[in-house]
Amino acid sequence: MISGTLFKREIRANYILLIIFMGVLTMYSAMIVAMYGPGMGDGLKSMAESMPEIFAAAGMLNVGTTLLEFVVGYLYGILLVAFPGVFIIILANRLVARYVDQGSMAYLLATPNKRTKIAVTQALAMAAGIFVLIAYVAVLIIVVSQIMFPGELDMGKFLLVNVALFGMHLFFGGVCFLASCLFNESRLSYGTGAGIVIASILIQMISQVGDKFENLKYITPLTLFDPRGIIAGDTGALVQCVILYAAGLVMIAAGIVIFKRKDMSV
Repeated sequence: MISGTLFKREIRANYILLIIFMGVLTMYSAMIVAMYGPGMGDGLKSMAESMPEIFAAAGMLNVGTTLLEFVVGYLYGILLVAFPGVFIIILANRLVARYVDQGSMAYLLATPNKRTKIAVTQALAMAAGIFVLIAYVAVLIIVVSQIMFPGELDMGKFLLVNVALFGMHLFFGGVCFLASCLFNESRLSYGTGAGIVIASILIQMISQVGDKFENLKYITPLTLFDPRGIIAGDTGALVQCVILYAAGLVMIAAGIVIFKRKDMSV
C-alpha cells in the first residue's frame, strides 16, 4: 500500500543527507573502536576521572572492560543518539511539512494516489532512512572491530543493542513524523519535533550527572533505551525496547490518520 514512484523519489531526494550523516558517524565510530586497548583506554579513563560530570552526562563513565562495553559506553550513550536524532528531525520535516509549506503537496494530491497511500509511503521512506543509517554504523563497527580486535566483539549482544537503538530512533521518528503531519508550516513542525527530541536528550544527560538530578530520567523516553541492561541480559531492558517500538508505530499511525483528514491550506 505504498507508491513505488514516490518512495524512489524520496530516496533520490534525501540520499545526500543520509551520506553526510554516514560520513560523520564513520569518523566517530571508527575512532572510538580504534581507541580500545590498554593505551588509549587508560587515557580515556584518566580523562573521565578528571571530568566526571561531563563524562557522566554523555553516559561515558564506567564503560567496562570488554570491547562491547567500551563501544556501547562511548558510542551508544550520546553520539549514536544525538546524531541520528538530528537526521530524523530533518528527514521527517522534508517528507511532509515542507511539501505543505511550499505548496508542493497539491501536486502529490493531484496524482491518483490517495492521502493514506502518500502518508504510508512517506513514513516508510523515513523508517528506511533510519534503518539504513543504524545498520550502516553497526556493520562499520563490526568490520573495524574484526580488523583491529578479531573475535573480541560479542556479536549477538551487539546486534541486540542495535535493534534497541533502532527502536529508540523509530520513537523519535514517530514524534517528528507526527509533528510534520500535524502542522502545515515547517517552522512549527521543526520546532515541535526538534524540541521534543533535543529536550529528551538534554534531560537524559542532566539526569546522569549525580543523584540530585537522577529523577529527571523518568520524564524522558531515552530512559527506555538501556544498552547496558541489554548487554547484562536484563529482561526489563528488552521490554522497554518493545515499548519504544510500539510507541513509535502508534505515533506514525496517528500521523497518517491526521494527514488523511487535515486541511492542507497554509
